[in-house]
Amino acid sequence: MNRRRFVQQFGMGTLAATAAHPVSLRAAEGLAEPGVSLASTPMTLQAPRPDGVEAVWGVRARALGRIEWEGPDGARGVAASDAHGFVPQGTRSVRVRIDGWIPGREYRLRPVTVAAEGESRVETGDWRTFRTLDPAAPATRFAVWNDTHVNQTTLERLDEVTPASDFLIWNGDTCNDWHREDDLVPILLNPGGRDITRNRPLHVVWGNHDVRGPWAFRVPDVVASPSGRPFHAFRSGPLAAVCLHTGEDKPDDHPSFRGRVAFDPLRQEQAAWLNDVLRRPEFASAPYRLVFCHIPLRWIDERPQDYAGTGFDRHSGRSRAAWHDALVRWGVQAIISGHTHRAAWMPPTDVFPYGQLIGGGPQPASATWIEGVANPQSLRLTVRNLAGDILHDVSLPAL
Repeated sequence: MNRRRFVQQFGMGTLAATAAHPVSLRAAEGLAEPGVSLASTPMTLQAPRPDGVEAVWGVRARALGRIEWEGPDGARGVAASDAHGFVPQGTRSVRVRIDGWIPGREYRLRPVTVAAEGESRVETGDWRTFRTLDPAAPATRFAVWNDTHVNQTTLERLDEVTPASDFLIWNGDTCNDWHREDDLVPILLNPGGRDITRNRPLHVVWGNHDVRGPWAFRVPDVVASPSGRPFHAFRSGPLAAVCLHTGEDKPDDHPSFRGRVAFDPLRQEQAAWLNDVLRRPEFASAPYRLVFCHIPLRWIDERPQDYAGTGFDRHSGRSRAAWHDALVRWGVQAIISGHTHRAAWMPPTDVFPYGQLIGGGPQPASATWIEGVANPQSLRLTVRNLAGDILHDVSLPAL
């Protein structure tokens, strides 16, 4: 099936499904329905860090939220304020950032949701276990998904076959464009009706479909980042990971975007940021070095596209032009991407001294997940389909 037609068809299916569940008058007024839980999704754990994590969950009406936590040494605490001095709150979702934890330690945490209007209601969620990232650990294990595009079967199977990991990278195109605000919370916080961050705290990398549609500007309300920006870097054991935003697959002034995007300035900002962050000791000394970005920086066929017609970029030449030199100086070993809906491995060359690994597509027959295991011996990247077959198996040496 044509890739563009596939996405359009799934987009219409999503619209039809969500239209069957209109927002009630009470919810529109910020009031909770009697007898219905305030929380509309499980608590998701996003943007894991050595010193904490961010908890995000959906709500059905205007609500306040806090996180209660317990540490391994008997310490207890409550996270109940945001960077602006407010109690975390929202009409569709609540986000709570937890700081001050110790790297490589296991904590318990649970959400507390409080009705902000109407009758007094307090709901306490289940305890969840979370281990902070440990930059000093000898090993780390992670997983990567990409291009799920709201495919129910694919999401269910990915959740079933992906093991517990130090972190999960959702490498872009979570959706088929944001045409309804009501789609944001279920797609991002409860995809496929699954609790995907249980045993797999989540880093979200933005894809081109994640920035499309009239409601795309609200995605930051429900997607957390350690830096508060759509790009960041972190250490987990011997691995240094850099998450970058490749923007759209056509120029910013393309008429289909209706003047809503400005990714060229964002690419230049990331270029300046890379020149700074990659010099920091924890990244400059890392034995293994990866970049995660949705649109590949390399592709098999890089001929110019007919943007006035149906052309779109299979690789992000604009991003590569901005970032290539900094990444090569750093010694990046591989770029991990999606976008093409076709799993591929492109080894390093003299021109591009980094490999390019690409995951599959949204349909169950083409969907993949990537497992990464880094230890003192090697960094192994394994691409599997949903049946468990190994499509690509890449081993990278320590630097």
